[in-house]
Amino acid sequence: MGPFSKPATTNKRITSLVLIASFIASVQVWSQQPQRPLRPSAAQGIPVIPYMEGWYSNDDGTVTVSFGYHNRNKEVVRVPLGPDNRIEPAELGGMQPEEYFPGRHHGVFAVTIPTDRDDETVWWHINSAGQQLKVPGERGSTAYELDRNPRPQGSVQPLLWFEGENPGTGPEGVVSGNVLHAKVGEPITIEVFTDDPSIRDGTDPRFLKPLDTRVSWYKHQGPGHVQFSEHPFNSFTERKGTPVLDLIPTPEVAMDIEGGKGPARVNATFAAPGEYLIRARLDNWKSSDSDGLDQCCWSNAYQRVTVSE
Repeated sequence: MGPFSKPATTNKRITSLVLIASFIASVQVWSQQPQRPLRPSAAQGIPVIPYMEGWYSNDDGTVTVSFGYHNRNKEVVRVPLGPDNRIEPAELGGMQPEEYFPGRHHGVFAVTIPTDRDDETVWWHINSAGQQLKVPGERGSTAYELDRNPRPQGSVQPLLWFEGENPGTGPEGVVSGNVLHAKVGEPITIEVFTDDPSIRDGTDPRFLKPLDTRVSWYKHQGPGHVQFSEHPFNSFTERKGTPVLDLIPTPEVAMDIEGGKGPARVNATFAAPGEYLIRARLDNWKSSDSDGLDQCCWSNAYQRVTVSE
């Protein structure tokens, strides 16, 4: 050891003092930082996010734009049609929901742009939780173009229709030409007819018999609460929880259609008078080539109901 060398024990003490000083400094800096929770706070008071899912090029030259939303709140959010929930241009609006259920909901409604307005952009505005959000819809990038072609195992958009009326498919679906009438507190039956025209490989063990489809029921528009109850013809499907991240939320009220073909009936009771719109979503997501994240394969049907005292 040279005349100017320090003993090893002295070096260790100096190192320890430096480490202690660094730790104290780190604690002081950390204490000055804003405190962050170790888990997310309860979801409430969060604005509803509108989504443009994509667009379809139709055979008649029109363009259909599919819209959905994400409600990150734990509760249903209501935004009535009007300045806080509108489509521009206004003459193409009216089908957007007023009731926003928790989770990410795909293709809840659609807007078809006529051929003479093909160069226009449709805007959906939602003002909720004090924040105005909007999303455009148009024939734009091919990255957002959707199609109605069969999926690898044959799944296509299923058919929905009301008695005596023409069938429809896809997010735009069909709107009943017949308005139902009800009284407050007295249940009425809402009925849609369904058919899954998907053609699958009958030699595949997964498709030895036709797959069941599912009809989910939602209040789409209207001033009061709607209570759905089972009709003797169809029983509700048991709920099995909500998928992770609410990517495809399990519906509160749904029923299976055996073999993918047949009527779906539900009883609805209205708590307040006014004009309502009930949405039935038919999907064939029991097939592994079909789900909402792939933008396939489901169809919407909308039933108008006038409720009086």
